[in-house]
Amino acid sequence: MMIIYLTRHGETEWNIQNRMQGWKDSPLTAKGQQYAEKLGHRLQSVAFRAVYSSPSERAFQTAQLICEGRTTPIRIDARLKEIHMGEWEGKTHDFLKQNDLEAYTAFWETPHLYTSKTGEGFDVLKNRLLEFLKEIQVNYQGETILIVTHGIAIKMLLSHFKGTGMEQLWTSSFIHGTSLTIVESTDQGDLILLEGDMTHVKQDALS
Repeated sequence: MMIIYLTRHGETEWNIQNRMQGWKDSPLTAKGQQYAEKLGHRLQSVAFRAVYSSPSERAFQTAQLICEGRTTPIRIDARLKEIHMGEWEGKTHDFLKQNDLEAYTAFWETPHLYTSKTGEGFDVLKNRLLEFLKEIQVNYQGETILIVTHGIAIKMLLSHFKGTGMEQLWTSSFIHGTSLTIVESTDQGDLILLEGDMTHVKQDALS
């Protein structure tokens, strides 16, 4: 049995500006840093055999804040990147609604039918995430690991753990920055013990 602790990077400047990020980056906000530190305090008694992070700076910095004081190295794996959004990256949701409504609607309402002109499709994201997952399941049997990645990446992993189709990608819990998901992974299957949990942050701070 392997226990996977899964979290999203902290809030960024582009998050509060309602911009798509994908492979591009923007700095963590003060709140994003604070929440990462709070999650680190919450997890301080958990012994991680390994810590993995997306190479995006927002994810790596979140991992550093969570792991402050630990000696376990943070391993970078490009397969944990967010979905590549191509020319959408840096654009606001309002801009995309006005200029690429058909594709934008498909992205959020029918992800199984979505195709990207200059970025990745959801199937490409799924394939690289599952390749990473299978690798760690072999390498860390019986261990506890931490993964710091991105919102859509976590949604895709949750879809896999639940065995749901791509059309149900968005039906799981909202994935706030630094929310915690815990999965027990065995040869017989995966059990979600916690999903998108934010109890390390006061509830009124989420508004």
